[in-house]
Amino acid sequence: MPTALLNTQWRLRPLFACHLVALLLLLSWLWQPTRQLWDQFDLQLFRLLNEPVHAAGLWAHIWAIGSMRPVDLGVGVFMLAVMLKADLVFSGVQVRRAFFAFLAVLLLLLLFRVGFAELVKTMDWQRPSASLVVEDSARLTKLFPEWEERWDMKDSATRSFPGDHASVLLIWAMFMSFFARNWRLLLVWAMATVFMLPRLVAGAHWGSDAFVGGVLLSLLALAWGCFTPFAYRASEWLERVTLPLTRWVAKLPVLGRFSLISGR
Repeated sequence: MPTALLNTQWRLRPLFACHLVALLLLLSWLWQPTRQLWDQFDLQLFRLLNEPVHAAGLWAHIWAIGSMRPVDLGVGVFMLAVMLKADLVFSGVQVRRAFFAFLAVLLLLLLFRVGFAELVKTMDWQRPSASLVVEDSARLTKLFPEWEERWDMKDSATRSFPGDHASVLLIWAMFMSFFARNWRLLLVWAMATVFMLPRLVAGAHWGSDAFVGGVLLSLLALAWGCFTPFAYRASEWLERVTLPLTRWVAKLPVLGRFSLISGR
């Protein structure tokens, strides 16, 4: 694996830079003069994305489908497919270590999310989502009540900050950016952007929930996962403890062909 990602040593400059950017983002959201700019951005972005939903046409149908909970699972599978497809971003030999390294970084993200959620609660930074605040906003659950009853659509949240959905997509895209080049890098960020849109169109999250809260959490997880030995050590340990299972699955006729298992 390229040493730019799986570090065996601490890289203090990028580690510090990630924390500095995360802090500046948070301060820009908390400081009243710049918070006004964020609030204007949030409102303008929501109106731009949400107003066409009123017509209940193709735009509304696309994002109604994208807001369904089962679609989130499909998005996750698609993201993993891009990561695990040999010679797309990673070579067959790299796939398993990359997968384990990403799991380690994702675990860090979840831990930071829990800690940050307590801070947000303590400091009373929480707020309801755009669909619950902006008058006359188009609610997908009301436009498609039968879909909501069957598929559990997400278009509102009483606690919208930070954007959990966006943070997962962003940490995946940031992680993949260490490896992806040319059109593959564009593919990664296009996927992350498109998959973030359903929550923003529906008003389940404000733009700053993603671009402040989501980016902040992703930067912290990226910093401690990829600019310290953590990802390297964790992926090494996971590969070692799962080796007996991997060898057994490798003997199966179909599963054994996957690069995650075969290492080819």
